[in-house]
Amino acid sequence: MTTPQPLPNVAALPPYVPGARGLVNGVTPIKSSSNENPLPPLPSVLEALATAGASIHRYPDMYATDLVERLAERHGVTPAEVVVGGGSVSALAHVLQAYAGPGNEVVFAWRSFEAYPILTLLTGASPVTVPLDADARHDLPAMAAAITERTKVVMVCSPNNPTGPSVHTDEFVAFMGAVPEHVVVVLDEAYLEYVTDPETVHGQEMIGRWPNLVVLRTFSKAYGLAGLRVGYAIAPAAIITAVRSCVTPFSVSGVAQFAAIASLDALPELLERVDGIVAERARVVAALAADGWNLPDSQGNFVWIAAGDKTAELVAHFGAQPRPILVRPFTNEGVRLTIGTPAENDAALSALAGLTWRA
Repeated sequence: MTTPQPLPNVAALPPYVPGARGLVNGVTPIKSSSNENPLPPLPSVLEALATAGASIHRYPDMYATDLVERLAERHGVTPAEVVVGGGSVSALAHVLQAYAGPGNEVVFAWRSFEAYPILTLLTGASPVTVPLDADARHDLPAMAAAITERTKVVMVCSPNNPTGPSVHTDEFVAFMGAVPEHVVVVLDEAYLEYVTDPETVHGQEMIGRWPNLVVLRTFSKAYGLAGLRVGYAIAPAAIITAVRSCVTPFSVSGVAQFAAIASLDALPELLERVDGIVAERARVVAALAADGWNLPDSQGNFVWIAAGDKTAELVAHFGAQPRPILVRPFTNEGVRLTIGTPAENDAALSALAGLTWRA
């Protein structure tokens, strides 16, 4: 007697590996394994959450109308050009559902965000990966060359998770000129608020220049709402209409919508916090460089240590510290270390200083 079998594309899915969490040998570790904001929510956001909590017995606004209107105003577009989803990864999933399927290809850099191949395979489409260059950056000419008549979507992660470098405006404009207009290009800007490189492309400035460009943003990182899951896509209305048709009804809770609006109201205060994280990133990078580590130019809230076949050793070393440090490993490739509080970052620097080898 046989048991139910999943679809072949589902059976082939690689598992998504979340950042490690939980006690280590009975000790509460430093959690540097997920790219979260290390600071607690702002009081004004908590107040909005308390207010929203009184209505959780009601369904939320399915179209997140108030939030969409605020986002449209912020980005200088119409509400018809914005769609909200349960995190930017959910918004991306809906883009792929709308535009890719069996027999199609989706192109993206690798190593990049590990949800990309999973979301692609879920649609029945085939992932086409293009290696990063020697500086752990997107090789956009190679990505353009990888486009075939089967390609439906190309994803560009800037800054790139987990390696950190951003895509520059001039290379992105040249890339868009090489991509056929019937191929959707997704510019994933989950970490844009942390960018200091003045050459970095900003989706805000690219919106409307091409009919096939989708820009993804999230409230999970700089805004500190990772636990509430709010992300959004901006694109021409024709694309957004198709994507909105794929959105799971009521997938963004009313509490999340209230918190996102409250975060927009508190933007100056939130960006001050971002400045503090960016300053810590600069301090960590400078200290590691002075200690002999060779790192890519990270523009996110994390740094990438290309440990290669020493990755497992490095993870074990972090875990063996007096207060264990949880990091995000990528087998035989490297480790992503999230920027935390100054004390957490000092602990990571101390751990790395104790190693006899350098990446």
